[in-house]
Amino acid sequence: MDIGQIFVDLAKGSGFAQLGMQWQNAVMIVLACFFLYLGIKKKFEPLLLVGIAFGILLTNLPQASDADLLYHPEWWIGQAAIDNGVDYLNVLQHGGLLDILYIGVKTGVYPCLIFIGVGAMTDFGPMIANPKSLLLGAAAQLGIFTAFILASLFFTPSQAASIGIIGGADGPTAIWLTKSLAPELLAAIAIAAYSYMALIPIIQPPIMRLLTTKKEREIKMEQLREVSKSEKIVFPIMVTIFCCLLLPSVAPLLGCLMFGNLLKECGVTERLSDTAQNALMNIVTLFLGISVGATAQGARFLSADTLLIIALGLIAFSLSTAGGLLIGKLMCWLTKGKINPLIGAAGVSAVPMAARVAHSEGLKANPSNYLLMHAMGPNVAGVIGSAVAAGILMAVFG
Repeated sequence: MDIGQIFVDLAKGSGFAQLGMQWQNAVMIVLACFFLYLGIKKKFEPLLLVGIAFGILLTNLPQASDADLLYHPEWWIGQAAIDNGVDYLNVLQHGGLLDILYIGVKTGVYPCLIFIGVGAMTDFGPMIANPKSLLLGAAAQLGIFTAFILASLFFTPSQAASIGIIGGADGPTAIWLTKSLAPELLAAIAIAAYSYMALIPIIQPPIMRLLTTKKEREIKMEQLREVSKSEKIVFPIMVTIFCCLLLPSVAPLLGCLMFGNLLKECGVTERLSDTAQNALMNIVTLFLGISVGATAQGARFLSADTLLIIALGLIAFSLSTAGGLLIGKLMCWLTKGKINPLIGAAGVSAVPMAARVAHSEGLKANPSNYLLMHAMGPNVAGVIGSAVAAGILMAVFG
């Protein structure tokens, strides 16, 4: 036995030998390490960004043969999958680890389970106490439909709809819509959505200061009324009935959101609420992050389309922020200065980060100005608004 030849064969069959021939994979490995730095060192949305980054890392490590692959994109977005549907039996029998985990993304299970956890952690009290918050949450969806129109110039209508939803600043909703309408764009859209969510403290303040005056930012709002327990219990039930009858396509997302909230508010399912907020949320976040990252294979991800999607996503997110602020300014004028326009920027769905940024900007203008609870109203309204917007797009293009 030639020992030297054994080592030569091992070297040829290793991933190191393949890495030099696949420069896209090498670039993605560097990008994955950068995302890990942002998530760990800078704490940019770490609960998801770390998982997504590690998924990117795993899927771009070259393997010796196709049998060793952790993820097979052609099974999910290839022509055979488009014509005949995904062969789930083949995935379970011959798929890699990331293929099996990706089933939860493709079927839409992960985003819906995450919405149960989000609902269990959400207090709709500020929105119930101030129903005008719904208008601000609706206005903050401006970027979704504007970006959809812009994206239609370069992409198919289904792809444009998926790109537009980035403006809602709601990662699970973006994944839920994209996995059905444009699975080939899932990696770029998911990474753009979560990146902009993480960068809210950087992106939103300049837009806030540009569109509002210091006098407007100084406005102190009256304390909200106390919302009764009965109101909090009835609210998720009524929203589910009304919205799902009006727009059946939104039932999976909105139904799960309201179910999680009902677990929290009804007072008789504390154990289930605790599980939804902690164990369930953590487990699904692990699986969702790493399986979404797996879709970012170098040869498919590194393209002009990806850069265009990231740019359109930024436009969508900025316009959503501006839409909420402008309606906030209008409401400020109509109420003769009783509403601080800053809370309109919290109408994007990133809970509670967007509300905290609005509160922070209010404090900078007036150190005694506490806007957090007022901003939470539009913030949770934005969660409902982005889910409804996704339901509309799904109904039209799905």
